[in-house]
Amino acid sequence: MDLTKALSISASGMNAQGVRLRVIAENLANQDTTGSSPGANPYRRKTVTFADSVNRQTGTNLVTVAAIGQDPSAFPLRYDPSNPAANTQGYVKLPNVNSFIEMMDMRDAERSYDANLSVLQATRSMLTRTIDLLK
Repeated sequence: MDLTKALSISASGMNAQGVRLRVIAENLANQDTTGSSPGANPYRRKTVTFADSVNRQTGTNLVTVAAIGQDPSAFPLRYDPSNPAANTQGYVKLPNVNSFIEMMDMRDAERSYDANLSVLQATRSMLTRTIDLLK
């Protein structure tokens, strides 16, 4: 296998996981963001979908971010009649962000990013040794 292809494959994986981490950070930052008016919808959790793409120049399969979507799950309700976003019954719609799920997704993205980084470092080391042999 061409080592430059291995570098591009690892880099695409790192890029995709970086996008995933940014979306997770946005979800966690907005986990308490409610609507601003009575009955308004709060922040809706975002999701990342990956896709396989082919780089026609190198002929390699790369991972890309296909879409950043929204989680269609229902908003949990909390009784808080003093909240400005409370409906007529006194319930406030809360974001559908579960910090436990976000933390597990973050750990998964971090491990995948680290695995791609290890491949990148090993490939770079092989390229360096090859250049040293040619001197």
